[in-house]
Amino acid sequence: MNARASMTEDGARKAIEKLARAETGRLLGALLRDTRDFQMAEDCLQEAMASALEHWSRNGLPAAPAGWVLQTARRKAIDRFRRDRNFDRKAQEYGVLLDLDQQTAASDDPPTIPDERLRLIFTCCHPALENKTRVALTLRTLCGLTTRQIARAFVDTAETMAQRLVRARQKITKAGIPFEIPEPEHWGERFNSVLHVIYLTFNEGYSATEGAAPLRRELCMEAIRLGRLMLELAPGNAECEGLAALMLLNHARAPGRLGKNGRIIALDQQDRSLWDRARIAEGQQLLDQALARGQPGPFQLQAAISALHADAPDHQSTDWRQIVLLYDALYSLVRNPVYLLNRAVALSYADGAEQALEALCAIEAELDAYQPFHAARADFLRRAARPEDARLIYLRAIELSGNESDRQFLSGRMQAID
Repeated sequence: MNARASMTEDGARKAIEKLARAETGRLLGALLRDTRDFQMAEDCLQEAMASALEHWSRNGLPAAPAGWVLQTARRKAIDRFRRDRNFDRKAQEYGVLLDLDQQTAASDDPPTIPDERLRLIFTCCHPALENKTRVALTLRTLCGLTTRQIARAFVDTAETMAQRLVRARQKITKAGIPFEIPEPEHWGERFNSVLHVIYLTFNEGYSATEGAAPLRRELCMEAIRLGRLMLELAPGNAECEGLAALMLLNHARAPGRLGKNGRIIALDQQDRSLWDRARIAEGQQLLDQALARGQPGPFQLQAAISALHADAPDHQSTDWRQIVLLYDALYSLVRNPVYLLNRAVALSYADGAEQALEALCAIEAELDAYQPFHAARADFLRRAARPEDARLIYLRAIELSGNESDRQFLSGRMQAID
């Protein structure tokens, strides 16, 4: 833990931002497990990050930055326990933290961050919270997604999602909801929420909301890892198999999605020889197992759509009519307007862009602030030979894009109209 050469404040800030993106979920998970206090874990981590900026600017980057932050956050939690008027009630957690701190102090090795994320996801998906809230809170706490990223996943504004998260934290505090790992007999009431958390973590990795890179491979691989663990936890569960199949089939196409310059390549222009056929085969096998159980669910239907893309030798040969029907089935199960948007995209290739534009009218009000809605609409207008209308909608889609690669892709499409 000896400091290296000193660094500038700007260098320290960049190191902390990088650490926060990569390790926030694991750090918060470790603190939550040790303190069993949601608000304290969040507060102590924020305070530790602020201390890191001061210390690293002066003393340089420690050998194990994440371990340094974890140790600092634990010590701040110890100080809070000491000052707490209800110390007796929290004496057990205080003792755990004190033992951990003493073990670290007696060792030359930096503290390690335990990776028990799946168990902690079950912990955070508490049934006392409404399903959407528990999923959002878990994504924020353990998966490291920002409020804006979570808002996009739920087609909400960032402000609305921030208010939801604040209310959830307040409810946890006021009601004294315990964050304890549930026994197996209580997993069932949390199961679907856990699958949804894993799915939305993968989605953010596969299509990043913010930043320069459109793909965050570490999030995709973490979600796939958790999905495989769920298969072991619930063997024979059709939706677990469907989710694992969906992630594998989608991630198999990732090598063809980006050019050498890191820019997005449209599906109809991708080199399909770059797709990972081993992953596709594994995903299709899992999907076949799931569908054979006769219990169709949203993840299985989405995996079936992805399998149709993977099976097609080229874009034109894709069974777009079947994809339209699968989106109809999906929407009948879950009334999510994004499914209707994706249906309209498939419809544009099955029946033409004009038909797809008509289909968008029913969801325009719900998805007016959703960037993919405007990106799809602009593409339909371009293909319907309405260049002036298309330019206006492309500008709206670019304005709503938080990802630099998305902006470059859409700008290229708009410029190509000329």
